[in-house]
Amino acid sequence: MSTPARSARWLIPLVLLVVWLGVGGGLGPYAGKLGQVATNDQAAFLPQNAESTQVIEAQKAFRQDETLPGIVVWTAGGEDGGTLGEEEQGAATKALASLKGFEGIVGAASPAFPSEDGQALQGVVQLSPDLGEELTPTLDRIKETAGQVPGTTVQVAGPAASQADLKDAFAGIDGLLLGVALLAVLLILLLVYRSVLLPLIIIVGAVFALGLASAVVYVLADNDVVRVDGQVQGILSILVIGAATDYALLLTARFREELSAGHDRFTAVRAAWRQTVGPVTASAATVALGLLALLLSDLTNNRALGPVGAIGIVCAVLSALTFLPAVLALLGRAAYWPARPKPVAEGDAKGRGAHGLWQRVADLVDRAPRKVWALSLAGLLACAAFAPMLTSRGVPLDEIFVNDAPSVSAQQTLGEHFPGGSGNPAVIVAGAPQADAVRQAAERTEGVAGAETVTASGRPGGGPPLVVDGRVRIDATLADAADSDAAKDTVARLRDAVHAVPGADALVGGYTAQQYDTQQTAADDRAVIVPVVLAIILVILALLLRSLVMPVLLVVTVALNFVATLGVSALVFKYVFGMSGTDSSVPLYGFVFLVALGVDYNIFLMSRVREESLTHGVREGVRRGLTATGGVITSAGVVLAATFAALGVIPLAFLLQIAFIVAFGVLLDTLVVRSLLVPALVRDIGRKAWWPGVLSRTGGGDPADRPA
Repeated sequence: MSTPARSARWLIPLVLLVVWLGVGGGLGPYAGKLGQVATNDQAAFLPQNAESTQVIEAQKAFRQDETLPGIVVWTAGGEDGGTLGEEEQGAATKALASLKGFEGIVGAASPAFPSEDGQALQGVVQLSPDLGEELTPTLDRIKETAGQVPGTTVQVAGPAASQADLKDAFAGIDGLLLGVALLAVLLILLLVYRSVLLPLIIIVGAVFALGLASAVVYVLADNDVVRVDGQVQGILSILVIGAATDYALLLTARFREELSAGHDRFTAVRAAWRQTVGPVTASAATVALGLLALLLSDLTNNRALGPVGAIGIVCAVLSALTFLPAVLALLGRAAYWPARPKPVAEGDAKGRGAHGLWQRVADLVDRAPRKVWALSLAGLLACAAFAPMLTSRGVPLDEIFVNDAPSVSAQQTLGEHFPGGSGNPAVIVAGAPQADAVRQAAERTEGVAGAETVTASGRPGGGPPLVVDGRVRIDATLADAADSDAAKDTVARLRDAVHAVPGADALVGGYTAQQYDTQQTAADDRAVIVPVVLAIILVILALLLRSLVMPVLLVVTVALNFVATLGVSALVFKYVFGMSGTDSSVPLYGFVFLVALGVDYNIFLMSRVREESLTHGVREGVRRGLTATGGVITSAGVVLAATFAALGVIPLAFLLQIAFIVAFGVLLDTLVVRSLLVPALVRDIGRKAWWPGVLSRTGGGDPADRPA
């Protein structure tokens, strides 16, 4: 080889390494800056076309900007409780009145009023929804001021308190979540490779990919192209770390095989890159396009996750296919130190990449494919039978947090002494001439405790109504807690009632209506996005595997894996975690992640099976493909499950549910679907599984593609 050519073999990897070092050094800090452009204001993520969103816009015309209610609750301070009389009520009302003019507080607070049992007082303070980092300090000032009532204990409940606890839950998400995920990945890689250097290289590549993705997302969010909240921010970190590690594992496994065959480092890198670029690119395209399908959602946070997640996947692929090959080419066998790959003699019975355990699994599948797939299918169907138990009507405020939070205990105190919907009414906007008819229709609605028209003073009742552009606002107090299923059902009845008033053009909004609309929109999103994601996966698999039957087979198996995971999740959430249901977006997120990522492992397996089958026939191709990829795909599945499980360190039910569904589902897919069900089905079906491709016609020359 000429000197220039030899120099080029070293120069290209060096240039790539320098470029990535620049990316890591210059853009790495952006992973910690995303919180600066993130918003946890839940009102920013409402359905764009929902009735409750229209009410928010209509409220602005009344010069009553959307507010975030904080409900102050006083109870007797003694251990045995007690009653609160007029003296305490007067002091509480005076304390609330003194809050007027505080920064972040909108208008005057309501007077304090007692509970029916006389053991508690309640008052409502309206806060600006865009306080950001000042929300918690503002609530602290409210609590301090309200705490001047002698002999009482003060708590703050309601949406404002819940949002403050959400902000606290996401505080430090960059360092904590990333640290836990990277530590889990590092430990697993050290155990898998028994190498010191390679796990560090893979981790560095994943961190560089996250830095690049975070920088791109930061710029887009800063220019209002995408929205980022704490949930999207956390999922981005996990997704990039997990995907980059998975792709790196596939490449390094093929590189090790090539080194074991006696090739030099540069030949081995080229061969490994050529053999993995197709499956890795197809895998990344599956996940990225699946995430981009979320753009079809009417929920802003779903649409935000789509492009943000896709950007993360693209960056993970770039790192795995450029940074990692460059480092492997420069280090060669030293990358695996101290367990350096040893040459395998040609004709060795174990073959390259073979493993004793996976050889035995492959032998089992080959000997009794029908028994293997029948038992695997029965187990999955048994798990799937529990899926209908999983309800996705949203979670009440007292279940939003995994651990106890101030807003949760305050909400429990509020529920012990007051009717559920007080302080957080349904907001009705209607034509002024029909105001009385609309109010009466609302009052007659089952589940509505009362309804009053907002007056010129800005409060319900006690004067002439405030009329703006020919419309009025009516506040309807619900009998049930604003976050309950019963309250959501009341909103549906309330809308039917006020919509029936001729000429009123009435709209119903407010906190409960927002939750109801989010729930309904999430259900509509699933009906649209699920078929789109499945179609995307089918097309990609057909192009990669050059078959029509195999893509259908793989999609059906990963879809079954998803339903089985939901069944197990329903049992775990109810009987282990004590949760009444899931957030309305959890099933969709779980589907997109689990189905797209589950297809990844089948892509890795079946692309190798196809490669081996072209030479050795379908039957032997299944044996060799499963044996060669068993270890690396299982390792990748364990890594991805561990990274998603890291979401559980954030004390929010939504993220805990996503963490469990994806982590358990990935392990179930890796250990059962990919290892047993799919290989056994392909072994049993034989060449027909590859119809209409070349393998379905020739079988690679294998006369025994079907079991005896």
